[in-house]
Amino acid sequence: MTGPQNTLAVCVLAVCLCAPQLAHAQQKPGAGGYPNKPIRVIVTIAAGGGPDTVARIVGQIVYEKTGQPMVVDNRPGGGTVLATDLVVHAPPDGYTLILHTDTLLLLGAMKRVPYDVRKALEPVVQMTAQWYVLVVNPSLPIKSVRDLIEYAKARPDALNYASQGVGTTGHLNTERFKSMAGVSMVHVPYKGAAPALLDIIGGQIQIMFASTVSATPHVASGKLRGIAVSSPRRLALLPELPTVAESGVPDFRASNSYNLFAPAGTPRAILHALNNVISTGLNAPAMVKRLAADGTEPAPPATPEEFKALIAREYALVEKQVKGLSVKDL
Repeated sequence: MTGPQNTLAVCVLAVCLCAPQLAHAQQKPGAGGYPNKPIRVIVTIAAGGGPDTVARIVGQIVYEKTGQPMVVDNRPGGGTVLATDLVVHAPPDGYTLILHTDTLLLLGAMKRVPYDVRKALEPVVQMTAQWYVLVVNPSLPIKSVRDLIEYAKARPDALNYASQGVGTTGHLNTERFKSMAGVSMVHVPYKGAAPALLDIIGGQIQIMFASTVSATPHVASGKLRGIAVSSPRRLALLPELPTVAESGVPDFRASNSYNLFAPAGTPRAILHALNNVISTGLNAPAMVKRLAADGTEPAPPATPEEFKALIAREYALVEKQVKGLSVKDL
C-alpha cells in the first residue's frame, strides 16, 4: 500500500505506540514511531511448513497496515531451541519477534531450556489454530488407522515416523498415539514439516502427523495418502477422511496453534499495537476464507494479557501430559 492511506496508517500506529513512551525516553527529532524499520520474525522451522506460511501471511498484513516489511527468518534446529534462544536474548524493542507453536510450552515443561519460557517471552497475539493430518507414503498397504495399527503390531519398529523436531508437538502427539494404539515406531526428527514430508514422499520415512497447512496440498496431489485427521469431528477441507478417534483410537485428538512472542521487557504499547493489527487482519472475512482453504482458522481476538493468562493455563496442562508419557529428550 502506498500514498495517503499508507501514511495515515503509519502515523496512527506511531501515535499509539510513542505517546506512552515519551515520558520515559527522549526521542531524536524525526526518529518517528514504531515501526520505523523492518521487523524480523524468527520462524522455528525450515521454510515451507505451516508456520512459515502463516508468518508470510501475517507479514503481508503488517506491511499493508504500517508500510514496514516483516522479514521472515527461518532458524530451524534443536527442536526450536536455537530460534527460541535467539529471541529470548534479543533487544526488547519490537524489532525481533518469534512465531512459535505450542512446542514453546513443551520446551519449558520438558526442561529443554534453562529459563522459564513464561517469563522469558512476552505473548503478543494468538494467530491461527489447526489440526493434523495423519499421512503415509502411498506405496504402503495402509489405508486406515486400523490398517496402520495392524501393520505396526505385526512389524514392531519397522515403521519410521517423522516429526518437526525433538520435543515438538508433532513428536509428543505421535508418542501419545503410539501409547494409545499400543504400537512401536521409530522416531526420526527433522527441522520442520517441509523436509520431513519430502522424505515421506520419497519413501525414506513412512508416516507423520503434519498440520493441515503443510499436508493438504500433498494429499490433494496424491503424493501422500491421508488416512485420518486429529480433530474431534471431520474437517470440511478433507471430508472423506475420518478422525483418528473414530478409526480405532478413542479420545485421541491433537491440535496446534501459531502464536507471536516478543522478548521479555518489550513495551506494552508495542505489544498491543501489533496485537491489534494482526488480530484484526487475520479475522477479516476475506482472510478467514483464505485460511479455511488451508485447513486453519484465526484465533478469536484476545489482548496480550488474556493471551498470557491462557499460556499459564495451557502450560499447567502440558506439564501433566508430559509427565504421563515416556518421551526422551534425545
